Amino acid sequence: MMSISPAQFDAWIRQAQEGAAPGTRPLVLDVREPWELQTACVRAEGFELLHMPMRSVPARLHELDRERPIACLCHHGARSAQVVHFLMQQGFSEVVNIHGGIHAWSQERDPGVPFY
Repeated sequence: MMSISPAQFDAWIRQAQEGAAPGTRPLVLDVREPWELQTACVRAEGFELLHMPMRSVPARLHELDRERPIACLCHHGARSAQVVHFLMQQGFSEVVNIHGGIHAWSQERDPGVPFY
């Protein structure tokens, strides 16, 4: 499984866009619970953001494009790593984990995102 840090995210976006179909933006799949999303959220700049709590991913799998670059995000990176593993088992190949989650995102990319 591939992991990237929030500091490596811009490079991943560039690489993902190079291999994607024209007009396709990479997706950040936020697998946190709704209350977590209300507490802290990333701004979708250069990518699409989709909230899908981890427990709902199997039932909502049809909403995801297997060919689209996807980066999974949670609080610290453990849940998103599990989702990446699940997606890979389902045939998704362009999927990475954002190591350290939104906590690391706050530290490395956007200090305006609150810690919790």
